[in-house]
Amino acid sequence: QVQLVESGGGLVQAGGSLRLSCAASGRTLSSYGMGWFRQAPGKERECVAAVNWSSGSTYLADSVKGRFTIPRDNAKNTVYLQMNSLKPEDTADYYCAASYGLRIRALDYVYWGQGTQVTVSS
Repeated sequence: QVQLVESGGGLVQAGGSLRLSCAASGRTLSSYGMGWFRQAPGKERECVAAVNWSSGSTYLADSVKGRFTIPRDNAKNTVYLQMNSLKPEDTADYYCAASYGLRIRALDYVYWGQGTQVTVSS
């Protein structure tokens, strides 16, 4: 069992930056793939970034390439979502999740955090 807790959301102006954190407990994340998803009102949940913890392979959605990265800290058992050059369309609830391997479909993820809200004002 893996417990995931996100933090770092908030209100930011367009062009600003935020770093979301996802701290895991229960098991080391070295055996998992980690993903960051977002869901805006009325829209489907989408994967914006994912990483295979052991290989370091990453996925970034086209909409965030060049702006977001997904660094991780082995010692802290924590994965981050570094978001730069934020746009109003990035406004959503953001969730981290754990899967087996590098996955981009929500249904492939086993463990989910509770989510954190990000609002980008224009």
